[in-house]
Amino acid sequence: MTVPTCKQLINGKWQESTSGNILPVTNPSTGETIAQVPLCDQSEVDKAVQAALAAFPAWAKTPPQARTQILFRYKHLLDAHFDELYRLVTREHGKTLAEAKGSVRRGIEVVDLACGIPMLIKGETLSETGGSVDYMSERFPLGVCAGITPFNFPAMIPLWMFPIALACGNTFILKPSEQTPLTAIRLVELLVEAGIPDGVMNLIHGARDAVNALLTHPHIRAISFVGSTPVARYIYQTGAANGKRVQSAGGAKNHFIVMPDAPVDAVIEAINASAFGCAGERCMAGSTLLTVPGATERILEPLREAAAAMKVGPTDSDESVDMGPVISKPHLEKIHGYLAQSEKEGAKLILDGRHVNVESAPNGYYIAPTLVDGVNPQSGIIKEEVFGPVLGILRMNSLDEAIEQMNQSPFGNAGVIFTDSGKAARQFRREVRCGMIGINVGVPAPMASFSFTGWNDSFFGDLHIQGTEGIAFYTQQKVTITRWF
Repeated sequence: MTVPTCKQLINGKWQESTSGNILPVTNPSTGETIAQVPLCDQSEVDKAVQAALAAFPAWAKTPPQARTQILFRYKHLLDAHFDELYRLVTREHGKTLAEAKGSVRRGIEVVDLACGIPMLIKGETLSETGGSVDYMSERFPLGVCAGITPFNFPAMIPLWMFPIALACGNTFILKPSEQTPLTAIRLVELLVEAGIPDGVMNLIHGARDAVNALLTHPHIRAISFVGSTPVARYIYQTGAANGKRVQSAGGAKNHFIVMPDAPVDAVIEAINASAFGCAGERCMAGSTLLTVPGATERILEPLREAAAAMKVGPTDSDESVDMGPVISKPHLEKIHGYLAQSEKEGAKLILDGRHVNVESAPNGYYIAPTLVDGVNPQSGIIKEEVFGPVLGILRMNSLDEAIEQMNQSPFGNAGVIFTDSGKAARQFRREVRCGMIGINVGVPAPMASFSFTGWNDSFFGDLHIQGTEGIAFYTQQKVTITRWF
């Protein structure tokens, strides 16, 4: 069966790539090819940059109220096509429909934030500072900006980036993941329908060559990236070396600490949703469980039973499933490799999801929820980002020891404690070295008006995504000092 080849948007025109290199886009629930994506070369990236560069002066001079009118129309279109968008996310990524709905809604919330840009980019003034001198600060757009987005949130993460960038007066180039390009294309089609001028928004496809072309192009002023830590570090180092402002969000190794006073049923529900939601393929997934005496014996068996009861299957055809596939066969094999290695090191799989049988979709990329007990703290299961539905378990002697273990991780995205003790929660909040804290909240992902504040090897740069830092990232300040004689 012939499948469509993804097109790119350059200067307001949808066009086919001339590179000749393509990759298949698969439905991970079934393994079938649903599209082909081209791998654009440097010349095509340059065409997109030149279009964005030419469109920038007029767009930057467009009043903020006029820019946001387009975004208001865009928000209306996103709401009107909500069902189409979340089903597209499910088809190309494998999220359950409920997960896909939530992720699209979170993205639309960023458009809501961007619609308030006239209030958010107002400057400051200070008069009569001495000698009839007045001060005024103003925010100005940067120019051409680019976003490089991952496979795991095909709608939400692009919407983290370009609505704010455009509202601030920049032009934009989006390069979505080559594994999940279809949702991004639809997002941009709706923006064109909302009336975005030619060249202001552009979309290209590709892999490493396209990324390097963006990172080194002299006319791109800022790069926003979300992905794994090794790539995030490379993006930051290469972009900064080429004079660009960079926000580069990397991977994570998020920990749960369970205290003996935590309510068991609520804790199990939160852990299951965090560790196994989106098949564990998100940087906010909890992947290490630290239990202290009094909690271990209360939590493990109920947790194992609840995880074992989760239904795994094709999310595109069965709305009753609790968890879908991982993104690809190579990624599934990588997860299996982590589990095999942990067994060699003496760990025990108290729940082994490797042999799950999904009769209705035998070619999908499935692994069921997996619990690994007795893990060596130096194991890859504990130290590295597995990015799958795998929860490693370490038994601690105290809260102090659990916090110490958690702080040994080079990552710093999120940490969660389950407790009814204000004292324990306060100690955790102050001593844990990560940027997003959950107290009895399994997935402490902030809403759009707060920044996504990863630390350490989970983020490279100075200004985070979303919130006031996201607005600061896409603008530059000018201070005017005035005296009239």
